[in-house]
Amino acid sequence: MAQLDASLSGSFAIGGDLKVNRLGFGAMRITGKGIWGPPEDREEAIRVLKRLPEIGVDFIDTAESYGPYISEELIGEALAPYDKGTIVATKGGLTRSGPNEWPQLGRPEFLRQGALMSLRRLKLERLDLWQLHRIDPKTPRPDQFGVIADMQKEGIIRHAGLSEVSVADIEEAQKYFKVTTVQNLYNFANRQSEEVLNYCEKNGIGFIPWFPLAGGELVEGHEKAREILKKHNASGSQIALAWLLKRSPVMLPIPGTGKVKHLEDNVAAAALELSDEDFATLDAIAGKSK
Repeated sequence: MAQLDASLSGSFAIGGDLKVNRLGFGAMRITGKGIWGPPEDREEAIRVLKRLPEIGVDFIDTAESYGPYISEELIGEALAPYDKGTIVATKGGLTRSGPNEWPQLGRPEFLRQGALMSLRRLKLERLDLWQLHRIDPKTPRPDQFGVIADMQKEGIIRHAGLSEVSVADIEEAQKYFKVTTVQNLYNFANRQSEEVLNYCEKNGIGFIPWFPLAGGELVEGHEKAREILKKHNASGSQIALAWLLKRSPVMLPIPGTGKVKHLEDNVAAAALELSDEDFATLDAIAGKSK
C-alpha cells in the first residue's frame, strides 16, 4: 500500500488563514441507510474517525442533517478535544423528514439554531467553517445571507461557504459575507460545475467536490486508463481522486466511508503523482464520457 499521509495531497488555506490538507473526509457515511439514524457498526464508525488524525486527515466535512445529528455527535464523541489543526466543517439549511428525504429550510431562526446546536454536538466554541447546505427558494435570500453575516459578526462561525450554487449565487452572497468555500457535485465522470470551479480557482475559494469517488468505474473500464492504473498500482477510485487533486490547487476532495480499510484506500491516493501526460489522457477519457 502507498504511504498513508493526507498531507501528501498538499494544503490549502480556507479564507486565507485556515490551512488544511487538501484530501479530507466526508462524514455522511458514518450514519445509517438513507443517511438516517445510527450506523450499522457504531464501533467501526468511531474507529474511522479516530484513524483520521493518525493518517494526516485534518479536514472533516459533516452536516447537522446527516443522521440527522448522528454524524456530528459521533465526531464530537470520537475526536473532541480536537488535535491541533483539525478542522470540522458543518452545514445547515436542510431538515429531515425520513430516510433519503432532504427538505430545504432557510429561515434565519432555523439556520441560527442549527449552527448553535452544531457547536454543542461537535463540542466546539466556534465553527471554523459553516456552509449553507442549499439556498432555500422559499425564503428571501437577504434573510439567509444576512443571518450568516450576523453569525460571523457574533463569533458563532469563522468562515462561511455555500453548496450547490452557480457563479451568480456566489457573487450575490459575496455582498453579505466572504464566500470561502463552495461545495458542488463534481468528479471525474461529472463535470457540470466546471464554470464554478474555474471561478473558485480564480478567486481563491476552496472547492469541495461532493461524490468525489464517482468515475472510478469509468477509469477501470477504459484501456488507456488501465495502463495508468497499472503504472501507479492503484484502483480506479484512487486515480479518480488523484485526478481531482491535480485538476486544481483549490480542490478539496472529501471521500467518505464508514470502514477503516476504505478510508485508508482513499487516503493512499494522496501519494499518487499523476504526470501531465496521465492527466491529459484521463481528462480526454472523462470528456468523452459526457
